[in-house]
Parts: sequence; structure tokens; C-alpha cells
Amino acid sequence: MPLLNTPILNRTVRRYGEAMSTWDPAALEALIEEATVDAYGEDEQVTGFFTMIEESLAVPFTTTVLGVEVSVVGVDLAEDGRVVARCARGSVRQDIGILDLPLPEPAPEGSQWIEAYRYWTR
Repeated sequence: MPLLNTPILNRTVRRYGEAMSTWDPAALEALIEEATVDAYGEDEQVTGFFTMIEESLAVPFTTTVLGVEVSVVGVDLAEDGRVVARCARGSVRQDIGILDLPLPEPAPEGSQWIEAYRYWTR
């Protein structure tokens, strides 16, 4: 019987829409350092990532969520502390966790911050 909190080796868990990053881990770690340099605690670190994503991500852009084309019109920090993408399709609006957001090809400018945030959460 495995012990609780024992890591399982060779297991990859991927979120919906998460593709293997084409970014070099060293480049992602440099972005992580930049986003979290003055942050104390996880809440401030998430706020650092939100700030970098909000300032850098070129919106609007179009992507596909569950087979439906949507426009990402912005990002926000939800009350529960998650970074979310503000998505729109016609008059319908819905926030989707940025970690679950599939990025289009080619990815929009500034998407490296989403990749760094994904890498940080692993």
C-alpha cells in the first residue's frame, strides 16, 4: 500500500488544453523569477503572474474551447485567487481558468507568461 503524499514516478497529469510547452525550461524559470521576485507567499506570487499576463497578453484573440470558437477579451483575478481568461461568444461571457485555456496556433504575443504560470503550478 503506497504511503500518502508519496510521489508517483513517470506519471504526467495534463490539464484540458495543456500542450507540451515549446519553451525551454530555463527560459520559463527566468520568467517565473521575474513574476515572483518581490512576492511573499503563494497569493502574491499568483498576483505577480496575473500582472505579467495582464500587461503582456495581446487580446483579443480567438481560440477553441470544447469545440466552440471563443474570443478571449481579457484576463482577471477571480475572487478564489485563480487567474481567469474572460471569454466571449456573441453576447455570452464566461471566465475560464487560464490554466485550462487552450492556446491557438500561433499563440498570441505574451502567451509565454501563461506557459510560465503553467510550469510554475506543476
